[in-house]
Amino acid sequence: MKKIGLKSQYFIDRYNRKAFFRGVNLGGSSKVPVNPDGATYKKEGFFDHLNVSFVGRPFPLAEADEHFERLKKWGFNFLRLLTTWEAIEHCGPGIYDEEYLDYFEEIVKKAGDYDFTIFINPHQDVWSRFTGGDGAPGWTLELAGFDIKNIHPSGSAIVHNVHGDPFPRMIWPTNNQKLVAATMFTLFFGGSDFAPNFRIAGVQIQDYLQEHYISSILKIVEKLKKYDHVIGYDSLNEPSNGWIGHPDLRENHGQLKLGEMPTPWQSILLGDGRQQEVELWKIQLLGLRLTDWKIVNQKEVRSWQKGIECLWKQHGVWTTDDKNNPVLINPYYFSEVNGEKVDFSNNYLKPFINRFSTAVRKIDEDASIFIEGVPELKLPDWTDQDAQMIVNATHWYDGVTLLTKKFNPDYSMDTERMKLVFGKKNVRKFFYQQLKNIKNDSDEKLGGVPTVIGEFGVPYDLNKKGSYKNGDFSSQAEALDLYYQIIEELFLDSTIWNYTSDNSNEHGDLWNDEDLSIFSRDQQVDPDNIYSGGRGLNAIVRPYLRLISGDPRRQSFDYRRKEYTLLFEDQNDGELVVFVPEYQYHRGFRVEFESGKWELNVEKQEIRVEYRGASNSQMLRILPK
Repeated sequence: MKKIGLKSQYFIDRYNRKAFFRGVNLGGSSKVPVNPDGATYKKEGFFDHLNVSFVGRPFPLAEADEHFERLKKWGFNFLRLLTTWEAIEHCGPGIYDEEYLDYFEEIVKKAGDYDFTIFINPHQDVWSRFTGGDGAPGWTLELAGFDIKNIHPSGSAIVHNVHGDPFPRMIWPTNNQKLVAATMFTLFFGGSDFAPNFRIAGVQIQDYLQEHYISSILKIVEKLKKYDHVIGYDSLNEPSNGWIGHPDLRENHGQLKLGEMPTPWQSILLGDGRQQEVELWKIQLLGLRLTDWKIVNQKEVRSWQKGIECLWKQHGVWTTDDKNNPVLINPYYFSEVNGEKVDFSNNYLKPFINRFSTAVRKIDEDASIFIEGVPELKLPDWTDQDAQMIVNATHWYDGVTLLTKKFNPDYSMDTERMKLVFGKKNVRKFFYQQLKNIKNDSDEKLGGVPTVIGEFGVPYDLNKKGSYKNGDFSSQAEALDLYYQIIEELFLDSTIWNYTSDNSNEHGDLWNDEDLSIFSRDQQVDPDNIYSGGRGLNAIVRPYLRLISGDPRRQSFDYRRKEYTLLFEDQNDGELVVFVPEYQYHRGFRVEFESGKWELNVEKQEIRVEYRGASNSQMLRILPK
């Protein structure tokens, strides 16, 4: 039996108390191997993808006590623990890295010693390291017919390891729309419909890829099923629909347009070694703008292996005339199946999640399944016929801050409506509604399930890394405080992105120049101080409700005045637990509460309150002495 279960929109403990989680993603560098050093600013050893090791991600076992003690002291009780398909099955189909699996189990076991609750996140971004992200093994690309050394030079993806520094900020998500990642996701989720002739040893490519992915994660499940603090598994991080549902291959769709932006048709031609003049987009004051055109793949490099014809040509999407000029036969190829308009979330993503859930629960029947949709699409419509015991683990980011690496509390952009948002109150209202919509989806789309904001966070290299020069992280703290205020107001569980044990000011989280780690050795001036190395901790280490018998109605924390307020209702006698960090109250605190008694657990930094039932709302306040 798991230490935590699900009941309607809440997590519950074994005493039927509602449980709330303050979590962190562990860790940012888990996307890349330890050996050879997979930091994306390095090219050495990059293409030797069969001979890698992720042992030591998120950190070496010898450092585990240090990091877990720190995270616990900072108030975290929940870990979104990253792994990748590549970490498990990098050597080839059906060949598993047993040393890594043993190491990963030891990390999970050690986390249990510090009373963390865990869910496992099989991470990916834009399919693979070789398409500018992370996740799938390199052999999956070769299996599909791609030459991984030609992906970047052909313009089929922008890859940091090949491109080098300086690397354009937040450019990597555009790879989802380019040939290789788009093809791989299309095959993974919809190969049977869109590439029906593609088989490996008689197995349809969709089934082949899904079976190997799921079988890899099941190796983790087998190891961890005996640990009651491992409560579930994410089905797949930030899934992409590839080109499934794309209405017209001659047009670009999607909200993020940055850098070189070929249309899908142009991307197909680039992969076939045909240079193309593509749109060039840049970040400007009022958003993303088309600023120029650029000729790409002037050396006419093919992304396909020698002798292999483009997969989409094989399937009749396009052909060539008698002069070898390309001819697009069906620009709507990915938008309809058997005359019906494609619905990716319901027709392709949902069946995969159900398949994943069934496989996991054959081994660990009590596991919860954490699900995510494609960021720009709606979640699937869930019914009683679909997997139960699910959690909405949608991500949320302040997109303008992420793209510009500047935080302005008076300005944001509503990309869905393409409108600017001005003024602190309006920006907060805008963020609140975005997060409220995620919670509403848990009720309206998924049938009333818990909500975990699986990722949110802030770049620490804001303002051209100004904080590293002056030691001032007040902008990051202001941003995080705003995000946490809303998360607390909505009683959302969350896992902030991220904690990277080997983060550095120069190279950030060691992946695509991202730098969102709440900890860095470069800020750790005093190794004996458990808070040293933390960044923006005055907004992160804060009081919050952990357990309650009754119904929580409102909570808030003013990190400047250090005042915490909780409003709740319960007609019966009950109890609640609040985390009260010494970091905020190093001179002590006082509790204002009239309907019961409380006691302090110094080690856990918690107050446990026994309260009397009341017909009206009750308020608890924590104030500095």
